[in-house]
Amino acid sequence: MNIIRDYMGIDGLVVLTPTIFSDDRGSFSEVYNQKVFSETVSNKISFVQDNASISKKGVLRGIHLQKEPFAQGKLVRCDRGEVFDVAVDLRPDSNTFLHIAYIYLSEANNKQFWMPEGFGHGFLSLQDETKVVYKTSNFYSKNDDLTINFKEFDIPWPTIPGIDKFLLSDKDNKGLTLDEYKKIIR
Repeated sequence: MNIIRDYMGIDGLVVLTPTIFSDDRGSFSEVYNQKVFSETVSNKISFVQDNASISKKGVLRGIHLQKEPFAQGKLVRCDRGEVFDVAVDLRPDSNTFLHIAYIYLSEANNKQFWMPEGFGHGFLSLQDETKVVYKTSNFYSKNDDLTINFKEFDIPWPTIPGIDKFLLSDKDNKGLTLDEYKKIIR
């Protein structure tokens, strides 16, 4: 497994790329190993929930996070298609507060993106029927769920041929401003 710690200079972000073993029958990879993961993040993380979404090309989801006591760490991968995946450091005491990291995740590159608690997460689907799967370190809590409007951040979203405008849910379209978020976390 190839591991990049503190991805894009942001403490806690990790990119993991499992090794793929291929032969004339197909391929095999160990997608998740608790021991390797715990050693990588220097912390015992227990995952309690697996989530999956399937998106059309041009769908933008995010920027999502949950506030304490239901903050979630997320281990994200793309099982089918490709996404431009984004993590925003929303930890108010962090030296990299509001810094952005991004990566292309796809079934072809097999990469996984770990973001600890306190990060906002979003992605843009670059192909139809893209399937994103992620493990979370805490359960979903509707009352602690936050969405910050993606326009609040200077994210270099890629252009998609034939797509003039991102497809967003009502929740994502009406996300919080950064000022509203800062009031909530005080």
